[in-house]
Amino acid sequence: MFWLMLILVGGLIGLFGLWGILKSRHMDIWIASYIRTRKLRQSNARHKHIYVCLADHYEPYFNNVTQEVARGLVDNWVEQYRKVASQFSDSNGRPPQHSYFYPEEEYDEYVLQQIQKICEDGFGDVDIHLHHDNDTAENLEKTLNGFKQLLNEKHNLLRRNEKGELIYGFIHGNWALDNSRPDGRWCGVNNEIEVLQKTGCVYDMTMPSAPSDTQTKTINQIYWAEEKGHCKSHDTGERAKVGKWYQDKLLMIQGPLMLNWKNRKFGVIPKIESSELSGDAPPGLSRVKLWEAANICVEGAEEHVFIKLHTHGLQPKNSQMFFERNGFFDLWSALDKSFKNKPEYTLHYVSAWEMYEKVKSLVEK
Repeated sequence: MFWLMLILVGGLIGLFGLWGILKSRHMDIWIASYIRTRKLRQSNARHKHIYVCLADHYEPYFNNVTQEVARGLVDNWVEQYRKVASQFSDSNGRPPQHSYFYPEEEYDEYVLQQIQKICEDGFGDVDIHLHHDNDTAENLEKTLNGFKQLLNEKHNLLRRNEKGELIYGFIHGNWALDNSRPDGRWCGVNNEIEVLQKTGCVYDMTMPSAPSDTQTKTINQIYWAEEKGHCKSHDTGERAKVGKWYQDKLLMIQGPLMLNWKNRKFGVIPKIESSELSGDAPPGLSRVKLWEAANICVEGAEEHVFIKLHTHGLQPKNSQMFFERNGFFDLWSALDKSFKNKPEYTLHYVSAWEMYEKVKSLVEK
């Protein structure tokens, strides 16, 4: 009896210890979903179309650098990116695409002109990013409407729908979409989903945000979020499926969120694969396999797999990784090796907007 009690107590201590580790990384929010949706990550497709987009939280004034420094960072980025991206192409001969989610509060006409040029040359696209705090729905609506008009009228960016209305994609600064931080910081708008739709937002690419406490329960999915009148309305939603398109909900396109069992802390705790590219998380073949294994797709069109990656490209340690440590070269080489040069795959480099359009074309069938 003594030994049985000892084993039970030891087991309970182990479980509490494990739960403590999970909570410290906010994995308690999504680990149940990760286990429950494992069947969705299984694919029987004989041929896969792989769509890769890199969504950049593109912040030239990160850490409040001077205008001279910010513009210098962008000039260097444009020059270096053009050189390395020109060396690669997807299965259709198209170069890699870079999606610049540009922050409204860091607007700089010169910077946008440089980004506009490289996008016009076929290397990417621009959408909207926003950092805000203690905001209101009324002010947010005014801010988003004003910025989309500025991007379009001054720089010929964004697009229009069949009604001629300006529409855009969105990434929330500090991950706090729909006031999802428990402390209420870095947003303040409980009906942000509603405001985004009202101002012409048609898709969001904020997730995943792990290990942040803003991470949603829903992971590794393309799904529909609808305003529920309270914070974090996008925590759950209906999975996107062929033949079911909504005009009154917001399409959420998530990037891969996986557990990397080959890279473990203390030999037992798996590293979180959050599809981020950074100086601390450079690309590699093992990561590409995990991105594919997330199997993010539209229900009923499982042969089309969407890999949305994200970065903060202009942060010094990240831009150094991309250019000085050949991160972009390694990324696209790994994608070539994994998908482009294999008959069972077709590799597509797409902008964030083009990924949305492809999803839409599948759902509207």
